[in-house]
Amino acid sequence: MSDPILSRMESGFSCDRAALIAAYDQYHLPIYGYIHRQVGDTEAARDLAAETFHRLLVAIKQGHGPHDNLKAWLYQTAHHLVIDHYRRQKHRNHLPLEDDLIEAGDDPVSLAESHLSAEQVREVLHRLTTEQRQVIILKYLEGLSNVEVAVIVGKPVGAVKSLQHRALVALRSELTRQEEKVFI
Repeated sequence: MSDPILSRMESGFSCDRAALIAAYDQYHLPIYGYIHRQVGDTEAARDLAAETFHRLLVAIKQGHGPHDNLKAWLYQTAHHLVIDHYRRQKHRNHLPLEDDLIEAGDDPVSLAESHLSAEQVREVLHRLTTEQRQVIILKYLEGLSNVEVAVIVGKPVGAVKSLQHRALVALRSELTRQEEKVFI
């Protein structure tokens, strides 16, 4: 087990309280940010992030918490909570992306950011399938590896790479069209 926090949590009911605090301190903001980008509602994101950590505590106490990768377990739990949130609402909210959430890099989303507004990027991302959008957000905005993304979305790494490839092709095509509109 490579995660020192996770190794301190293995003990179920006698779980190290400091390990839980360390896990919260390390992962709360990334999990909250991930959820907020999905649901677009600050209060809902806070509630879902809190529920993610509540489920961690319950799982550890019941002896079926994360065993290998705490980060992936937390993102996977948050992913399922977001899905449940949308099921309860029975409609999709817009994908929130503030200007400061897009960081510089080689991916097509950040390359286009200098020419497109966050609203335009949001619209382009919404044209992807739900699975493609999820993979792009986890990979490029959350900075997770393909293996971590695969664990979170419950698909093999090859399927994640395929989704990522198709999404990037679609994004490049759409972003090129958007940029052409900007320069015309």
